[in-house]
Amino acid sequence: MTEQQQIEIEAAAFRGLVQHLRERTDVQNIDLMNLAGFCRNCLSKWVLAEAKKQGLDMDYAAAQQFVYGMSIEEWKAQYQTPASEAQKARFEETKPLHAKISGHR
Repeated sequence: MTEQQQIEIEAAAFRGLVQHLRERTDVQNIDLMNLAGFCRNCLSKWVLAEAKKQGLDMDYAAAQQFVYGMSIEEWKAQYQTPASEAQKARFEETKPLHAKISGHR
């Protein structure tokens, strides 16, 4: 596999993941964080970090639009549900396993 083929495969896999998350609006970010340690917002932060690394003019809202396929405000209004106390507790328990993004949690 060439480096270019690897890049294209990785890009296609990422697009597939983003599309899947756009379709699975029933899955809340807190559930993703509690189970896998990353969520749509983490993906947005990774996109933003790479865009900035490449010198592109992008802000967090644009990165979220890139991942969510709509503004975060639209997504929250249409799909986000309040987190339960159990979800919040699990979130705190799993914090050490959450994705590290540009040195931040």
